[in-house]
Amino acid sequence: MRHGNKVKHLGRTDTHRKAMLSNMASSLILHKRITTTLAKAKALRKYVEPLLTRAKDDSTHSRRVVFSYLQNKFSVKELFDVVADKIADRPGGYCRIVRLGNRLGDNAEICMMELVDFNTTFQKDDAKGRTRRSRRRRKGESTDTPDESVSTPAQEAAQESQA
Repeated sequence: MRHGNKVKHLGRTDTHRKAMLSNMASSLILHKRITTTLAKAKALRKYVEPLLTRAKDDSTHSRRVVFSYLQNKFSVKELFDVVADKIADRPGGYCRIVRLGNRLGDNAEICMMELVDFNTTFQKDDAKGRTRRSRRRRKGESTDTPDESVSTPAQEAAQESQA
């Protein structure tokens, strides 16, 4: 029985599991989306979400604590500079797990894990950037006659030769 055992061992020793989760968390922070098995994604979510919460408070202590988990200064910089700004107003639930199906070789369930605020397909657009414009021409407007104030070099040469 597994009473009181909260850690998913994933068939690995303690040091191997910690190194794997650290590498996966760094990849998730740097690339914003990774593809892995469902069991690893669920274990990674419990590993990375407290780090994302810690990144909201940008202090030297927070950076050192996160670096002790990730061991990658580029992912720590990305986390505190880019990711923390986007997740500042979110009260948790920073990761999304989307199931993709089963792997061909061993039938393991594959999923895509991504940071929620970095996916543009699922985000709601509050204000649209463009307004709808009509393609019809108004009466009296014609686009085939050039404006007299704008002249091409060929027209200028023709005018000089006439003068």
